[in-house]
Amino acid sequence: MEKHDGRDAGQIRAGDLKDPWYDELASGWGELDGTGTPTAPAVPAQAAPPERSAADIYLEVQASAAFQEVRRRYRRFVIPAVAAFLTWYVAYVVTATAAPGLMARPVSGAVNVAMVAGLAQFATTFLLTWAYARHARLRRDRAALDLRWAVFEQKREQERKREREQGAEW
Repeated sequence: MEKHDGRDAGQIRAGDLKDPWYDELASGWGELDGTGTPTAPAVPAQAAPPERSAADIYLEVQASAAFQEVRRRYRRFVIPAVAAFLTWYVAYVVTATAAPGLMARPVSGAVNVAMVAGLAQFATTFLLTWAYARHARLRRDRAALDLRWAVFEQKREQERKREREQGAEW
């Protein structure tokens, strides 16, 4: 790490790392100054409004083909999966109320059809959870991460431009 602004080369302060998940609004709270007392966070000076706001960036991303593709992949899995699971669940409940004789039919010893179907509900839930996680990992996560980084890069470019403009004012 290089020295900048007279700081020690090994010293890293909050906000130095341009992490997209760093919460800039909460930085500085409870940090200690040189005397050991907590400091209040510095309030940045009001700059001229940027050309594009964060909302504009998000609206642009939402309208992009890449975002629409992620949403389409999500819907293509979730809608049929939810429909199939709800159909299976409603069939179980309706059969339990409408055909108690069928549900009471023994399968093996004290285990009856209702117990097997009830346990199958749990198994179906776990199977659906696994399938959703696998689908997300294989079909959507990479594309969503690419979109997230594209938004981060746009916001970082805005910050750099704003810093250059503020530097020119001094």
